[in-house]
Amino acid sequence: MNFQGATHSKLVQRKIRKGRHADREFARIANDSSEIPIVLVPRAPFPFYIGVNVPSGPFVLYQRWYEDKGELAPGVICFWPFWYRISHIVTRSVISYNAPAQNCPTADNIMVNVDLSLTFQIGPDAEAASNFVYRLGAHRFDELLSAETEEAIRALVYSVTHDQVNDLREEFAQGMLSTVNSKVSHYGVKILNVKITDVKLPAELQKRLETTTGYKTKLGEQEKIHENKVRVLEDEATKELETIRKKNARNIQILQAEHLRFKIQHNEMEERALGQATVQDIEAMALAGISKMQAEGDEKVEVIAARQNVEALLKKAEIESQKIKIESKQIANAMVVESQAQLDVAESKAASMIVKAEAEFEGAEALTEKRQYELEWTRLAVLKTIAGKGRRFISGPKGEALLNDLVPATARV
Repeated sequence: MNFQGATHSKLVQRKIRKGRHADREFARIANDSSEIPIVLVPRAPFPFYIGVNVPSGPFVLYQRWYEDKGELAPGVICFWPFWYRISHIVTRSVISYNAPAQNCPTADNIMVNVDLSLTFQIGPDAEAASNFVYRLGAHRFDELLSAETEEAIRALVYSVTHDQVNDLREEFAQGMLSTVNSKVSHYGVKILNVKITDVKLPAELQKRLETTTGYKTKLGEQEKIHENKVRVLEDEATKELETIRKKNARNIQILQAEHLRFKIQHNEMEERALGQATVQDIEAMALAGISKMQAEGDEKVEVIAARQNVEALLKKAEIESQKIKIESKQIANAMVVESQAQLDVAESKAASMIVKAEAEFEGAEALTEKRQYELEWTRLAVLKTIAGKGRRFISGPKGEALLNDLVPATARV
């Protein structure tokens, strides 16, 4: 059978004329390219063959009076009577079997076509080949394989949606390999491999999926391009950030070095200042001690000198007081005498003054004109002095007093 180009294999048993043609018959494929011969049955001799050529490749089973006698050794056998016959020639080759399934519904009711290929081998010995021939046969083995693969494929496809069919190929192959082996292994057949070769969706859906896949691919490419651009930008930003970090780290190191240098200089200056202060403090303390001792000595000297001066002053004061007392008594006596004399003189002067006053009263008018003349000359001398030293601005009570002094008494009157 042909399903949209995929050929469904068919296992057959063929009749051939002689056993030596077995290899050619196993290699020959029918016109429809679907039949696979796995068992060949040569024609029985009648009444005998002079010689029989037994092929060395496949399993060759023979009978005597139609009773199975096992495997026949390869080679040439002379005189082969009719009661002996080669009953079956079974291939030892690995057979590839195609089992496509058409219109398999998925879980979301999408019909898909699935192409499956499996490989098997009959053997490994003549007993297994005999078991296959007499218990199963090529035709029934073909029907069993076809049914099992069809059922397994449809069960697989129905368990998933159409977009998940391709994802279960490996899982399905392993599951089906164990399932089919468990059903055919006791017939002398071993399934070697199971593989899903193709999954075909409906044309329109396939086209849409291809379009969607194309868009997804383009979207993925754009995402990769965008990610690449973002990565480039991130790398550039990281590089710039790293450069800035290194520059900042270098500046920080420079500042830390300067800070350390300044700190060392500051510590040195502090230590130097502290040393100088300590020296000055020690010197000041020494000077203070010396000054204190000197002051204490001076104080003692001054106290002693003061005591001596006090004593000397007291003695001198006592002597002077005695002297003053004596002198004062003498002066008092002299003053009494002098006072009496002065009283007499004063009385004499008073009498003369009275006389003089009477004379001045008589000449008072002439004396007034003389005094006014002297006062005018004095005023003019002051004005000359003021005029010679430049202009002066005098106001207030001082200016008024100065003007009053400059104006003659006769003018004020």
